[in-house]
Amino acid sequence: MARLGDEVSNKQVLLRDYVMGYPKESDMYLTTATVNLEVPQGSKAVLVKNLYLTCDPVMQFFMRQETDLTGYNRYTPRSPIFGYGVAKVLDSGHPEFKTGDLVWGTTGWEEYSLITETESLIKINHTDVPLSYYTGILGMPGMTAYAGFYEVAAPKKGEYVFISAASGAVGQIIGQFAKLTGCYVVGSAGSKEKVDLLKNKLGFDEAFNYKEEDDLNATLKRYFPEGIDVYFEHVGGKMLDAVLLNMRHHGRIAGCGMISQYNIDEPEGIKNLMHIVFKWIRMVGYTHRNYYHLYPKFLDIVLPYIREKKIVYVEDIVEGLESGPAALVGLFSGRNFGRQVVAVARE
Repeated sequence: MARLGDEVSNKQVLLRDYVMGYPKESDMYLTTATVNLEVPQGSKAVLVKNLYLTCDPVMQFFMRQETDLTGYNRYTPRSPIFGYGVAKVLDSGHPEFKTGDLVWGTTGWEEYSLITETESLIKINHTDVPLSYYTGILGMPGMTAYAGFYEVAAPKKGEYVFISAASGAVGQIIGQFAKLTGCYVVGSAGSKEKVDLLKNKLGFDEAFNYKEEDDLNATLKRYFPEGIDVYFEHVGGKMLDAVLLNMRHHGRIAGCGMISQYNIDEPEGIKNLMHIVFKWIRMVGYTHRNYYHLYPKFLDIVLPYIREKKIVYVEDIVEGLESGPAALVGLFSGRNFGRQVVAVARE
């Protein structure tokens, strides 16, 4: 068993070179380095053993050389990629973290990480729920859903809510928030299995497979004969254009992603933007990063829902760091079923 100060092997997933378009498994490779299980003398860094890592669509942008990523760090070729994860502190020079603490935040795709930029790390104080939940419903996706629902769009009881990519890491939480608030909720997804999940496990009123719909405008009119009050935007393109035709007066659109536009040479134009004017629609873009100060408030709302089984969370967990590249690439073909997580170690 490894002890503090030992030098041990450290499996890592590295970026081969900058990527254009969709990432492929071959754009990443597995290697083994070594790491000293001790924080350098005088450093305020934290040494962690990574337990769970997340696969997020935004990670593809970190692989590109020519992308405007204000406020984000890019990956460096032949260096480990990074993302959100859950980890156990093995050694710490930081006063807020001690050996044995569990944390979530930005970490490397490797077995052990020396984290020098500790600003993103949040200590885990509630361990009566699955630790993997801190990659999802109690981590970045949960904060994104909370911010979009409660702070940006704020749907009210009885309002009509539509969510695209509704079975994904964020969409599935928003839909359940909406149902708990007393809204009518419809989601779109990309397979029959995901539609069944939305209706039968997550409690959506209705759901449809957008791949089977030739006329999205007609589809939305079928599910929302009185129009849409709130749209949670994760797709963009043709879906957004159809939604604009079906929004009600004083409707709100909260956007935190447009996955259909991420890897096309020429972004699709939106023809129906004048509906924002005609219908007095408020459209707001946001990310979780502006709302971290509300994390305690978020936990006060979400933890009781989880404990009382009023919210369920669907995860797609693959085992081992070597499974990570395929899991990450699979996001872009919709291969995952729920939140995509890589289990590096269970303890």
